[in-house]
Amino acid sequence: MPPSFTVSPCLDSEKNSYLQTLLASARPFLRGELESVDKNLPSLISVLRSVGAGECWHKHGSFLDHLVDIYRILKIWKAPDSVCLCGLFHSAYSNSYVNLAIFDPNTGRDVVRNHVGEAAERLIHLFCIVPRQPLIHDDLLFKYSDLELLEHLKASELSLRNAEEKGSFNGEESWRKKLASLLPASGITVKNIKSGEDVLVPRRIVAVFLLMTMADFSDQLFGFQDLLFENMDGRLEFSGNNFGALWPGDGKPGLWVNSISRMGAIYSLIAREEEVFIEERKRAGGLEVDKERDEDIELVMAPVFENCTKVVDAGGQVEARDMYWEAVYDTSKGGLERAEELLLSSIEKNPFVGEPHVVLGQFYMTKGRFEEAEREAEKGVTLLLEWGSPWDKRMSWEGWVAWARVLLMKAREKSWPQTSWGILNLGLVR
Repeated sequence: MPPSFTVSPCLDSEKNSYLQTLLASARPFLRGELESVDKNLPSLISVLRSVGAGECWHKHGSFLDHLVDIYRILKIWKAPDSVCLCGLFHSAYSNSYVNLAIFDPNTGRDVVRNHVGEAAERLIHLFCIVPRQPLIHDDLLFKYSDLELLEHLKASELSLRNAEEKGSFNGEESWRKKLASLLPASGITVKNIKSGEDVLVPRRIVAVFLLMTMADFSDQLFGFQDLLFENMDGRLEFSGNNFGALWPGDGKPGLWVNSISRMGAIYSLIAREEEVFIEERKRAGGLEVDKERDEDIELVMAPVFENCTKVVDAGGQVEARDMYWEAVYDTSKGGLERAEELLLSSIEKNPFVGEPHVVLGQFYMTKGRFEEAEREAEKGVTLLLEWGSPWDKRMSWEGWVAWARVLLMKAREKSWPQTSWGILNLGLVR
């Protein structure tokens, strides 16, 4: 059993306020009130449906489901409208990962532009012609070790503070020099995957594509891709080739958390370097906002991994997933008491996904340990809402959120059914 502790009323109030803010962002999606998010959203989804997106397969569902999910995640993360719309149409011309060109790139750009606007269509088209795997992984992700990322996150935080508070700038700092060598202020030139021509991708747009890839991967990856690419170590380096893996596999949560935490760390480094770069220019009498560098696109910080400041150990992630799976899938070895031990250890090794907290909360409810259940359910639903998609994809995001809210409500009422029929009678969320 974890040590007991007391939460101050002030801290408890702040946590509840944050949870209510998350719920307010998620509620239109949970209720299907999409017009309250964007009055054009229902018609945009109808356009995607009309061109067959709902009939196309995509990893653990339909392509339409995936597109709407990415929009939802980015919206919950407070990304700019153009970025969210890029998420909604992000593979419309097909891209380096999938052949799902539901719009003809030669004749359809005007059509897409008329639907989403010029800024979003520009992002969509660029997203679909860049070699995203080499750009994100080979050119950035695989150039850093986990330890180096953590060291550079710490150093960059201090550099940004010095820039803003003291007007102190040092381009020779190791974190800045490395990032500039990989991704200069002017951007990076890549090859158009369709024409072979050079394409300049501005640095801020690379950051946007990193954020979108975090949303994209978190929504679609589960155990099936681990089998396909033989990702047994959790590094997600796409080195295996088990093309005979049978879909959908056993439904285990995927081993993608280390990779996406690393993407988040690099995204943070880019965002901080951009802030330092712009602050130095402004203090020298330069432009406030340089639209030629896409500085009008805000680089928002996703709330996951403590605002993209933590890196999950790859091996620990594997252990955490396997302990969670044993707890929920095979209690024959030690019953529910063993499940508690497994879930606590899983959370210790990977505290950044919600489902282990939710399952642990249910365990505490069955034991009448309502305060512990409330704590775990609240943490679980908070993480689920921050992600905007499930880690354990055997159930939908909406299903996990609803169940976690039921647990939280019943924990606060200090009431839990003592019969199987009573469990089935649960469901109402107030």
